[in-house]
Amino acid sequence: MTDQNAPAGTSPGSGTAAAVGDAQSSLALAWLRGALILAGAAQLITISALTGADRPAATWSLLLLAIAPAPLAAATLLAPVRIRRPAAIICAVVLVAGIAGAIGHTGLFFVPALAVLVIGAVKA
Repeated sequence: MTDQNAPAGTSPGSGTAAAVGDAQSSLALAWLRGALILAGAAQLITISALTGADRPAATWSLLLLAIAPAPLAAATLLAPVRIRRPAAIICAVVLVAGIAGAIGHTGLFFVPALAVLVIGAVKA
């Protein structure tokens, strides 16, 4: 049985692959949006720690975590599909380097953002 309202060049099951791809893409974007929110929150905590009354030493890792995670996560989220995975890898490398250097201060706040970013990059 054929559908009288379907365009001439389409088959009955042709829209399913596109729908599955769109669903996976929106799921990946949701994970990357979560990574952006978590990275931004942890970045604000790091900035507060660096400007607070009981300041830690301003090391390269704390300054890296105070500047880079949220813009890199935003670039990962807003990048075109073919650039999304390399941008996520760069963001993950920056997060791992910052977490390793600032593990005693605010580095652990970035672990959830790193985990959500990795899941979003795998699903992308």
